[in-house]
Amino acid sequence: MQQYDDDLQRFEARGAPALPPAAEQGHVEHDGARIWYSTYGTGAPVVLLHGGLGHSGNWGYQLAPLLEAGRRVVLVDSRGHGRSTRDGRPYSYELMASDVLAVMDMLQLQKFAVVGWSDGACIGLVLASEAPSRVAGVFFFACNMDPSGVKEFEATPVIDRCFARHRKDYVELSATPDEFDDFVSAVSEMMKTQPDYSARDLGGIRVPVAIVQAEKDEFIKRDHAAYLARSIPAAELIPLRGVSHFAPLQRPDVFNGAMLAFLGRILPAGT
Repeated sequence: MQQYDDDLQRFEARGAPALPPAAEQGHVEHDGARIWYSTYGTGAPVVLLHGGLGHSGNWGYQLAPLLEAGRRVVLVDSRGHGRSTRDGRPYSYELMASDVLAVMDMLQLQKFAVVGWSDGACIGLVLASEAPSRVAGVFFFACNMDPSGVKEFEATPVIDRCFARHRKDYVELSATPDEFDDFVSAVSEMMKTQPDYSARDLGGIRVPVAIVQAEKDEFIKRDHAAYLARSIPAAELIPLRGVSHFAPLQRPDVFNGAMLAFLGRILPAGT
């Protein structure tokens, strides 16, 4: 029987399930940073892009189902997150998207699907916009594409627990373990004004996209998700019931079912 972690008490205490040993892992030197990656399995490639302040270990509930579905899974820690480093430049989604392409180039993966969560979802749509020949489709969960899509912030116990876990993980994984507060400030500064795609920009995205909106998302407006689905030509809107911004951790069966169904439509496992 599926166990839920709606209040994230389990995640705060223990994190997501630990990732197994990877087939390959390491760092790619790119544009002033060392970008950490790992790969698992064989088959049609899927890159998982985590949310802001998090790291690839947050996908602990998604890896096994993807492997069982015959996918090659690539995990990437975004610039400055997890085991990846950064230089002194401000964060931008375009810069982090270029890091993902550098990893995929090194792995010689020319076409891949993206599953993105929050900031990772934005990075996925930037990739779809800037490198459409490389992206088979984007599973875009829980993010905005312009500042108007964000709700006014209101602290909740669930958000506080997630933030506490991020702090612990940063201290354990980062090459700069004493700089978590500076890290949060730098990422938050990016989020104030980025991304900022217009309807015309969205209309230029031609790859298949699932705009996935949690019923109880703490950060993203529901009407913004609907707007994204209307504005991107090959997009569909997928609601997730009973979950919030943290659905991959709260109710993995709900999230994974939608994810696997989308991937099956846009990039069959044998391709």
